[in-house]
Amino acid sequence: MRQLLPLLLLSMLVAVPAAAQDEPPPWFESTKISALSFGDFYSILENHDEDLEGRNGFLLRRIYLTFDQKLSPTLSARLRFEASQAGDYASNTSLEPFVKDAWLRWRRTENMDFRFGIWQNASFDTVEDLWGYRAVEKTPLDLQRWVSTRDFGVAMSGKFADPRFHYQAQVGNGSGTGTETNSGKKAAAVLGFAPSSGTVFELYADTEDRGSEDRTTLQAVAGYRGAGYRFGAQYAQQQRKSPATDLELDLASVFAVWSLRENLNLLARIDRMFDPNPEGDRIAYLPFDPTAESTLVIAGVDYKLHKNLGVVPNVEWITYEPGPAGTPADDLFARVTFYYSF
Repeated sequence: MRQLLPLLLLSMLVAVPAAAQDEPPPWFESTKISALSFGDFYSILENHDEDLEGRNGFLLRRIYLTFDQKLSPTLSARLRFEASQAGDYASNTSLEPFVKDAWLRWRRTENMDFRFGIWQNASFDTVEDLWGYRAVEKTPLDLQRWVSTRDFGVAMSGKFADPRFHYQAQVGNGSGTGTETNSGKKAAAVLGFAPSSGTVFELYADTEDRGSEDRTTLQAVAGYRGAGYRFGAQYAQQQRKSPATDLELDLASVFAVWSLRENLNLLARIDRMFDPNPEGDRIAYLPFDPTAESTLVIAGVDYKLHKNLGVVPNVEWITYEPGPAGTPADDLFARVTFYYSF
């Protein structure tokens, strides 16, 4: 797998010049190739884990390479590769590539399509679009490891007779991009309402059988886009049940982006975890104390050097409520994030 991306890039470099000398091959005309990469220079100014305090360095957190192809007026496909690292500040590993998306879509009508393969979970589409700064931080459900961003299965999405209402329903393995290891499945559904071109309300629900544990997630999202600004709010609840545990987690998030001028944006976000996250210490690049409730504040300035290239000086500050062992120390990360796309 490590050789996959270099081989793909090499084949592109060989194929495109050859196509430039002659007529482009049919696949080239119908295929869009895009890429995105982002990373940071980071400094950990404070941390609940004394071993991390004072750390600093350069990180290349993600690289995406995407192929979108239109096979016919009703059929399209996507193949996306991602390269990433563990993000635990301990593993000395190289970027590891894997398949992020691999799906085939059939657009049955203008308001209904079907998809099969590995695709993005329905809980993320609207929130990620409103937030718009994956390069700075993941959206809350992804960040807190509640829901995997990807699943392998089948999905149906579209709009109702009243186009202000949209929906999505999906059934998958519940194993993310990995192989299924049990007979349990995950079912999810979204119902959204857009009363105007700038406003959206959305409800999401899923249920997942993990074999040794059952999970149920509920989410409500509201957002608005205006001239030069956008903002959103999100509330989610997850129940985890197993023979050993019966756990309920709640979180809320509010975020906003303001455009000061064409190449300068301000961004801010507050996430509140109303319960300790038992998987908090496994969160990549931003480990949380797993024993206490937390509040995450994100603030930054996005300066675009080019329409496809930007830098985002930002801070991530986590404060904690008292836990069983007292109140954990704050976490304070100062970063200069960069992103590049084509």
